[in-house]
Amino acid sequence: MTSPNESTITVFGADWCRDCIRTKKQLDELGVEYTYVDLVADPSAADVAKEISGRTNIPVVVYPDSTHHVEPANSDVESKLRELSLI
Repeated sequence: MTSPNESTITVFGADWCRDCIRTKKQLDELGVEYTYVDLVADPSAADVAKEISGRTNIPVVVYPDSTHHVEPANSDVESKLRELSLI
């Protein structure tokens, strides 16, 4: 994984991370398509996520407009999805 896909949402996370699980569940329930990058399966992708966010916290959610959230609340994700007319 060298960079997120610019036409979709990319979520960098790990299956042991509760915030990652919550964010993936929210996107699934809203029917929003996204690419999930499992940082356990692809440890080098952690460097990409850190480069994007400047932090080591996860999840890092990258939106089609190249903005991102780190450890976002559900309300933040929903607000951004509405702004981008994805829901």
